Amino acid sequence: MKSEVKATAISVGLATGVYGISFGAIAAAAGLDLLSVMLLSLLMFSGGSQFAFIGVIASGGLPITAVTSAWLMGIRNSFYALRLTSVIGPRGLHRLLAAQLTIDESNAVSLAQSDLAKQKQGFWLTGIAVFIFWNLATLLGAVAGNQIGSVEQWGLDAAAAAAFLGLLWPQIRKNWQLAILGAGIALLSTPYLPAGVPILIAAVAALIPFGSKK
Repeated sequence: MKSEVKATAISVGLATGVYGISFGAIAAAAGLDLLSVMLLSLLMFSGGSQFAFIGVIASGGLPITAVTSAWLMGIRNSFYALRLTSVIGPRGLHRLLAAQLTIDESNAVSLAQSDLAKQKQGFWLTGIAVFIFWNLATLLGAVAGNQIGSVEQWGLDAAAAAAFLGLLWPQIRKNWQLAILGAGIALLSTPYLPAGVPILIAAVAALIPFGSKK
């Protein structure tokens, strides 16, 4: 039902958006003014990339290093686009908007739906919901982050990950070998590689044809 897709989109938007408080607070603490924080969130709109960028800047790294780290974290969105183009089929200006809203959450909600119409609705509603809640939370974190504190101390840092895992669970159950292999690769390589790279390497596991028939 359409109402179920809408409810899922809003809940995922809220769960993901709340983590924007932490990003806003960290970005402000790193020395960015309010306008810069909001432009980064509005235009980049990729949580992993934003945190990677701010993490490098906050540690005194060069801008080129920050940009490279953010780019590595955002590469996965390009792979989502390959699938979503056939689902959404955006044209003209809608293509630009769809590109902006192509993130983990919008792809996951779309993938979880049973038919093409719901997949399309899941993508747009989730992308818009996350965009609104993420940027509102970023603004809140940048303005009052010191008073609110980090989301980790409230246990809210796990909300987005839990919501995302719940959406992917049906796919994980069908491909549990790939899930275990990908998780193992990411865990083993994380201590030795820059942020974002272990995820990209783990994604290669999806190319392995477990259980395929000749």
